[in-house]
Amino acid sequence: MARGITQAQVNAAADAILGAGENPTVEKVRAALGTGSPNTITRMLETWRGQLGERLRQLSALPEVPDAVGQVMIELWRLATEQAERLIEGRFANERSALETTQAQLAQERKHWESRLQVAEVNVAQARTAQGLAEHACATLDGQLQDSHALRADLVQQRDRLQDQCVQQSAQIQALRAQLDENQASLQTERERQEAHIRAIEDRSHHEVDRARQEARQWQLRNEATERASRDAVTAIQNRLDLAVDQARRLEQEVARQTGQIAALDKALSQAYLANAPAAVAPKVIAKRAQRKKAPSGGRVLK
Repeated sequence: MARGITQAQVNAAADAILGAGENPTVEKVRAALGTGSPNTITRMLETWRGQLGERLRQLSALPEVPDAVGQVMIELWRLATEQAERLIEGRFANERSALETTQAQLAQERKHWESRLQVAEVNVAQARTAQGLAEHACATLDGQLQDSHALRADLVQQRDRLQDQCVQQSAQIQALRAQLDENQASLQTERERQEAHIRAIEDRSHHEVDRARQEARQWQLRNEATERASRDAVTAIQNRLDLAVDQARRLEQEVARQTGQIAALDKALSQAYLANAPAAVAPKVIAKRAQRKKAPSGGRVLK
């Protein structure tokens, strides 16, 4: 028995509802009292109905009420009670049929959302795999870019070394020319020979300088091409990575939304069933809801 609910309170509430011209039901009595278990109110209403027949018989036995009037009142009450019970049973049958239809539709929708949730989870896994591959490719390109920077630094050092050699050779040429100018008056023949030798050295030096400059220029062009290719590849990989991350974020949001919709549908189904089910079935439904709350998230909830 629920705390605070007595037979007298249920009798008073049922008498008030009957006096208003309505049929006392569990819901109406519970609404009038504001509390009470449906099972307890059901038992007390049965007791009240049993006592009501005796009360009517006592009323028909009073001196101021004729026996015929009392019997008619009892018969009218019996007919009204039977008609009310038939109406209630018909309404419960209709509501039960509608509830079963709604339950079947919700079960189909649940299966549909579960299949979509599985597809979304597969897409999320694929997106995360693509993200890992993109990050690995990006790391590889970063390593190649660092190697190209090291190669460029080596080429710059080689160019500087060749330029130093050119400067040294130019200094040697200038020194030779100065020496030839000093000995020009006395060593005309030697001068011509030395000038020829100097020209040969200059030609060879200029050829070496030109060749070194061309090689340095070629290395520089190749390095610039490598850097451009690396930047383009890094940009492409970054774009793909951003696209994969954005797609994974959208899929996770879709999974969260679908999970919330499934939970809302399950809750609405349970509430609809509890609101329309007979009083004797309510504890079983409440117990099943408690078991579903304790069940792991991956298990089947609706049966």
